[in-house]
Amino acid sequence: MLHTAKRRWLTGAAAVAIGAVVLTACASQREEGGGTEEASDVDSTFIFASSGDIAGLDPAMANDGETFRVSRQIFEGLVGVEPGTADPAPGLAESWEQSEDGLSYTFQLKEGVTFHDGTDFNAEAVCFNFDRINNFTGLAATESLSYYWGKLMRGYAETGTSIYGGCEATSDTEATITLTQPFAGFIPALSLPSFAIQSPTALEEYNADEVGGTAEAPVLSEYAQAHPVGTGPFKFDDWAPGETVTLSAYEDYWGEQGAVQEVIFQVIGETTARRQALESGSIDGYDLVAPADLASLEEAGFNLVNRDPFNILYLAMNQAVPALADIRVRQAIAHAVDKEQLVTQVLPEGTEVAREFMPPAVIGWNEDVTTYEYDPEAAQALLAEAGYNEANPLTLQFNYPVNVSRPYMPNPEQIYTNLASQLEAVGIVLTPVGEDWNPTYLDRIQGGADHGIHLLGWTGDYNDPDNFVGTFFASPGNEWGFENAELTQALTDARGLATAEDQEAAYLDVNEQIMEYLPGIPLAHPVPTLAFAERVTSYPASPVQDEVYNMVELSE
Repeated sequence: MLHTAKRRWLTGAAAVAIGAVVLTACASQREEGGGTEEASDVDSTFIFASSGDIAGLDPAMANDGETFRVSRQIFEGLVGVEPGTADPAPGLAESWEQSEDGLSYTFQLKEGVTFHDGTDFNAEAVCFNFDRINNFTGLAATESLSYYWGKLMRGYAETGTSIYGGCEATSDTEATITLTQPFAGFIPALSLPSFAIQSPTALEEYNADEVGGTAEAPVLSEYAQAHPVGTGPFKFDDWAPGETVTLSAYEDYWGEQGAVQEVIFQVIGETTARRQALESGSIDGYDLVAPADLASLEEAGFNLVNRDPFNILYLAMNQAVPALADIRVRQAIAHAVDKEQLVTQVLPEGTEVAREFMPPAVIGWNEDVTTYEYDPEAAQALLAEAGYNEANPLTLQFNYPVNVSRPYMPNPEQIYTNLASQLEAVGIVLTPVGEDWNPTYLDRIQGGADHGIHLLGWTGDYNDPDNFVGTFFASPGNEWGFENAELTQALTDARGLATAEDQEAAYLDVNEQIMEYLPGIPLAHPVPTLAFAERVTSYPASPVQDEVYNMVELSE
């Protein structure tokens, strides 16, 4: 998920049919064995409309959803995702064992796997990849490029803060990775494309680590522009920046190679234009369908597929604004919001009301957290207690993005309108500020203090609580405008626990602590929808967008 281009999303969920149309998500892992013979009259080219261009072709130096969508076709990691869930599953590693102290992981690797350049996948390749990222320096070792390594491993060799302790290839099929501190989320995190295994030969031949420019405008390496080499079902053919990325089936793929023999990702930034492209037959499918388009697309015979929601939409309250630093004001705003009305009137069918800043599927979700029921009278009483009344109303800036659709926020202008009417009903005076998503809106929210209450959200990258509440609250930031040493310490301690069992109790407490402190209001878990041409009979929809197109099924 990322709010920004640097954080975002992605696991494997069953496709859900809308109306009478039934699509079945593939319920099996990418099994070993040869491909299936497809009828010659089935068009084997699958064209998917992306909402934006990729950032590059080296997943270790990428962190946005569109880049990850392409990366998942070309590359694979040690760990994958169990279809239908956000949970980790075997990938290039068939199994693994964790040491009792939680500091080392021994992986048993799949045999007979080759990279697209014909070189062998083995334990030495695994260690090469992990050592490579830990040794990034300069621009490569920044949030703009290797965001996930820096956040999850806490730094690099040159910073002296990395918790990566090293990797040893004990045989061709066994690799042991050591950490210097426990990190219970390590295995789930390995399902991110940022940790995919790339061909050491290609990385060296095409100078993958040679990046230039600035953090705002990096100059990609030769490798990242035109020579990505992985073990996935599709190999790279061409990238026309701003237009298309073209891939073709890798004939020596170790697993199942299905109906799709060519993939074209076509950049179509505007939601209406993507819908029109599907209606005209120029694409096979697209993501982030506008809720207002669902009924007409279904009626026209297109196949609609829901992802299981693995996200959170929230209304944040910036405590750098003095009024919002008053807990009574934050509580008043919470009581003024009718989440049920928001979900019913504005958000897609199937959307769930949120109780806390993570979805129920994540370890540590707490069904007993403090909640703030819709109660306009209580809201007005709290505002009066804080010194606000008709003669002296609470006046706030309400920031929201325009001309954008995110999985957790499909229609921000409508969400803003709905919430604004609720807040104004209890006497709050709002100054609306709507701005384009990137870079204006994100720069305002994350780059400084000039914002008030605002809409934002997150799509989970993998199934671990640190990927939600840790991302939001583990360190002070401009978005929320507060420092809470107790909460920061609780999140730091929880992240360093060695097992999921230990994490469960810790994050139950963390979620209660967050909701008592109330830095914002968790609103909903919206259902993201994809739309496809009738010939797409099965699509492996995933709550964390771990969607690989050798599992797409096509008809004539």
